[in-house]
Amino acid sequence: MRLFKMAVAIDQQHHGFKPFSRSQRCKLQSFGHLDHNILELSHTSFSHSIELAFESDNIHRSFSTPCLGLTTLSSEDLTSHHPPPRIEIVRGSGAPVHALVAEVAIAMASGVKPVPLPSGLGGAYVFKNKSGTNIAVAKPVDEEPAALNNPNSLMGQMLGQQGWKHSIRVGETGIRELAAYLLDHGGFAGVPPTALVKFSHAEFSAATDNASAEAATVPKLASLQRFIGHGFDAGELGPSFFSVDSVHQIGILDIRLLNLDRHAGNMLVMKHDHKSYASGVALADLVPIDHGFSLPEWLDDPYFEWLHWPQASVPFSESELEYISKLDPFKDAEILRTEVPSLRESSVRVLIICTIFLKQATAAGLCLAQIGQMMTRGFCGDEETTSELEKISLQVKASSTPHVSSNEDNSKEGTEGEEAKSGVSFGDLNQGEWESFLESFNKFVPEVFEDKKCKNR
Repeated sequence: MRLFKMAVAIDQQHHGFKPFSRSQRCKLQSFGHLDHNILELSHTSFSHSIELAFESDNIHRSFSTPCLGLTTLSSEDLTSHHPPPRIEIVRGSGAPVHALVAEVAIAMASGVKPVPLPSGLGGAYVFKNKSGTNIAVAKPVDEEPAALNNPNSLMGQMLGQQGWKHSIRVGETGIRELAAYLLDHGGFAGVPPTALVKFSHAEFSAATDNASAEAATVPKLASLQRFIGHGFDAGELGPSFFSVDSVHQIGILDIRLLNLDRHAGNMLVMKHDHKSYASGVALADLVPIDHGFSLPEWLDDPYFEWLHWPQASVPFSESELEYISKLDPFKDAEILRTEVPSLRESSVRVLIICTIFLKQATAAGLCLAQIGQMMTRGFCGDEETTSELEKISLQVKASSTPHVSSNEDNSKEGTEGEEAKSGVSFGDLNQGEWESFLESFNKFVPEVFEDKKCKNR
């Protein structure tokens, strides 16, 4: 097979790889709304549900087409009736994201196929470069737990319906992966570069298993994240091996996002030359991944693996306190509304509440473990009890918006979705009621922390 060199670009307008002669200039293009046609799927009902989850009017391109370096393609590929695999950015920006997508584009153009990962509840695939090095992990939204094309038989729900976690809908974990990256300011917790992308003609398992040429052409909306080389995950080592800074940084992120699924398997132990030691043992840094079950639509019950680790009871450092003090929940909310517009407003409000709670708790002198405990539900016998954060929110909601809270058990969020039956939602509040709630919340929470400090004396 004869090979020749050509320049390659990610061409969003023509949805694929476009060859350029060496004399041509690489023209950078910016694009507007996402074309409805790219979300057409083989099943009418599935196409309808993906439109509900990702309305084209709410998804805007934020990417200028980069000109990539030289790579190789066969002349046979150019004349084939089967278009080559393609990738384009739907949401995500910045040099690290562009570099990631460019690497995956080159790998796909070179014939590299996504390899399914054996672990996890949803479909996840690793991309390698030509040298065989892992470079990225893709998670198609239609293969999430409970989604229609889930490869692990955990399927049946359409996009937008109640998901594996009731407060997070099917098909919406990918946007939360992106949100976590956008909110990890300065790479504080080390969330790997992440984007929301569209794959075309890539051989994911749902298409391969169907053995259908038509299925293989179905576009795949997916989250794409930089693969992080690691020696272990946190479950393979005891917490005594981890640095205090690393545990605190992940914990701060999890509290802001109200992470419902921070388990040992999604904290990777980095391989590097250790510079910090405790009792003669080298301390490792952790990298957080898998944030699809963050930013729920109501105050759900989080799971924090680090909650009872000894590092979580160590007071915050001055640099950590400074980082927390500079967090602006309202600026973060605008980032999400602008960069991830399909994320529901009820989830944005959860971010605001949890960030305010974190800031006021640290100002009152609470440590990571104390804050996490106040956000976590408990048990009384076989009955689950509400968390302290939920109790505070319910009390404030009752005092600031009594006509709303009195009907809370039976109310709905209207177009925002279903009201939580077992949690506190803020999506049912209009703008005026929301502002009134925030004003009362800001006044009430410091009193709670002061009472807590008095009881602990």
